[in-house]
Amino acid sequence: MAERVEQRLEDRIPELEQLERVGLFTRKEIRAVLRKASALEYKIQRRALRKEDFINYIQYEVNLLELIKKRRARIGYSFKKDEIENSILHRVHCLFKRATGKWKEDIQLWLSHVAFCKQWNAKHELSKVFSSLLAIHPNKPALWIMAAKWEMETRLSSESARHLFLRALRFHPECPKLYQEYFRMELMNAEKQRKEKKVFEQAKMNLGEFSYPEEILNGEMARIIYRDAAQKIKGAEFHLAVLSIAKLFDFTQELQKEILESLQTRYADDPLTWDYMARRELEMESKQSTEQTTKQMKITETAQREERCCAVFEEAVGTVPTEDMWKCYITFCLERYNRKTNSQGLKQKRLERTLSVFNKAHESSLLSEALYKQWVQLLLESSQSEKATEVAAAASKRFSQSMETWQMRLQVMIQLKSDDVTQCFEEAIKHMKSQGALPLWTLWVEWSEGANSKEDTEALYQRSLQATTPAESATMKELYLDWTYRNGGYKKVKKVFTRLCENRPFSLDFFKKMIQIEKEQESCKMLHLREYYERALREFGSTGSELWLDYIKEELNHPQGKPENCGSIHWRAMKMLQGDLVEDFVSKYTLLQAGHL
Repeated sequence: MAERVEQRLEDRIPELEQLERVGLFTRKEIRAVLRKASALEYKIQRRALRKEDFINYIQYEVNLLELIKKRRARIGYSFKKDEIENSILHRVHCLFKRATGKWKEDIQLWLSHVAFCKQWNAKHELSKVFSSLLAIHPNKPALWIMAAKWEMETRLSSESARHLFLRALRFHPECPKLYQEYFRMELMNAEKQRKEKKVFEQAKMNLGEFSYPEEILNGEMARIIYRDAAQKIKGAEFHLAVLSIAKLFDFTQELQKEILESLQTRYADDPLTWDYMARRELEMESKQSTEQTTKQMKITETAQREERCCAVFEEAVGTVPTEDMWKCYITFCLERYNRKTNSQGLKQKRLERTLSVFNKAHESSLLSEALYKQWVQLLLESSQSEKATEVAAAASKRFSQSMETWQMRLQVMIQLKSDDVTQCFEEAIKHMKSQGALPLWTLWVEWSEGANSKEDTEALYQRSLQATTPAESATMKELYLDWTYRNGGYKKVKKVFTRLCENRPFSLDFFKKMIQIEKEQESCKMLHLREYYERALREFGSTGSELWLDYIKEELNHPQGKPENCGSIHWRAMKMLQGDLVEDFVSKYTLLQAGHL
């Protein structure tokens, strides 16, 4: 191993001599580089190789390259790059090859090599990296797309990109993303050739060997790809994605028409198709609009366009009466309503339209739970509180097993200070009893604190402890304890704590809260703190080391504490804790003794 390391260090000598000779590095810095390189080399020559050692070595070499680059810029020296940088680049590539050869499954390592090649413009090396990467990971379409994109955009080789896409489709014959990117690539190639031809024609140059077939220039290759993909990939989503790509190019009108006809024929009942056809009304008009128009004319025009969109949507919900179709319609209305406009008339018209569509969907029983929430929010924003209450009630009736819907209804009623809040809570608890109603109880007691008397709130807390599941009751105990201290004082909270300790389960925060309350008292008694710590350790002494350490700190720091008890607490902790918790406790206890914790 030592011989190999020495040989590699000797290989560095020419580049280091050049660095010193041209004044980029001093002799002292050269020696430091050699020492660091020697240490890194020994690490990657061991039998038990570690990925981190290779990463650290590569990072060091990259940092060295960056430093050389900055110093060249500072002194204005740009020669001897073959002897200096190229030697380091070659070494980094070798390190990456060894690392990716050892850890072939690590995609991030491969991508780091790709990024390095791109950064230092190593095109020939990057081509090899992509070749090896795709041979080992042919099951990842994103890597094929990355390689093809690089061939097309950086190496300007449409043939190589096409070859990669065709190979990728043999592995992934039904991958929509691959077809979309292949389709895009062919259109980009057609656009590039059209521009080249135009330049030649404007310069009146003889094309000679260059040939620009009309089929390629008109995007015929993209049309073939689309037709092939349409037979294998089902669903309107793919057609719309391809159509959006085609619309980026100004020579694809015929292709767009074919895709649109296929979409309307094959997916006439798909909500996405109707959504696209409706929104298309906006785009068609915006292209025909002229610049010489007044603000009022623009507002009128916008309103007319939106009316035509809604007419298509109305036809859609009649033809395809589904929840998804109504969702598309409502989403469109909300988008238009949220658009900024200075016209109050247009704003009001959009609001009325949106609320009307919400109502129609509700009457058809095709409104989703999430859209009910948006409807209620919109009604509250537009000061229609009575209607908001009705809608929230209707939502909770339809989705009676949904916690979120009940919470929404209750929050609306609390916000509007309704007289029926208590009755609604009772109804919600009744429906949600089987699923666990902790969020409802939490909301109920929070509301009761501000709306009801202390006696009613305390009765509600006590009822919640009986009504909730054991796990939920632990959370309610914490809230009850905190409320009692805020409203009843120290003596009351001690009595409540003692009573609550009679029934399990407990949470760690329950005990921590009581310990904190005791510490806040002017006459904080260590006797009481010991009781709370002992109770807590009986329940949670085996699940963590922090509680033990806090107990020891208390004995050490409290005026009434007994430092001699720390030894027995330490012994008990070592008995109760298991595995890694013991090591964690010992290390922290050592730091505590040394005064560092």
